[in-house]
Amino acid sequence: MKVTFSNRIIGKNTRLGNNLIIEQGVVIGENCRIGNNVTVYEGTEIGDNVRIDDNSVIGKQPMKAITSTVTGDNKQPPCVIEDGCIIGTNVIIYAGCYIEKNCLLADLSSIREKVKIGEKTIIGRGVAIENYCYIGSYCKLETNSYITAYSLLEDYVFIAPGVITSNDNFAGRSEERFKQFKGVTVKRGGRIGANATILPGIVIEEDGFVGAGSVVTKNIPSGKIVIGNPAKVEKNVPESQLLKNNI
Repeated sequence: MKVTFSNRIIGKNTRLGNNLIIEQGVVIGENCRIGNNVTVYEGTEIGDNVRIDDNSVIGKQPMKAITSTVTGDNKQPPCVIEDGCIIGTNVIIYAGCYIEKNCLLADLSSIREKVKIGEKTIIGRGVAIENYCYIGSYCKLETNSYITAYSLLEDYVFIAPGVITSNDNFAGRSEERFKQFKGVTVKRGGRIGANATILPGIVIEEDGFVGAGSVVTKNIPSGKIVIGNPAKVEKNVPESQLLKNNI
């Protein structure tokens, strides 16, 4: 049984904190815990057994600068968070996001509009995921990593702390850049070590591994380890570390 009040639906055994803002059309499932000072914007759908900690903002519509590279209507559909997710303190999840079951989004993480995150993925403390990204299932993005807009991370991808990805080879200059924005692609089982930098449009093939501190300027073949600045192939990923031997 769910309780309806003022065009909102709250499931049974859901606990609500103090000073909440829950806008019209919001649906919150059963057995949820919503912390203090949380804002849930219009139309947001939250599944069962979801925990949202203090001061988080769910379903925020994006702002659009005059100089924004994103064209068209900026109005996004409501955010959806599926069953069993844990949302930390001071997390911002924009409208247009879809978070699948049993994900963890740690404190201070920020998820921009038009992002989909697959089930059982962990988004670490302070991680920023920009707009129009797809993050697969069973991924782990660790503290303060940055995923640039228009990126694709397939399943079982590992991103270490401080990793930086980019999508603009023109660094904000020239009209040509508007035609060539392209995020990074990390295919199934790809891994990126701490503080590595990945340049625009790079593809890391399945089981590719980027060593810590590397600057990746070329695509990485499947099952290869690259290191350095610019990163070069060093050796094969050990057989014992291939994804097929670890799931």
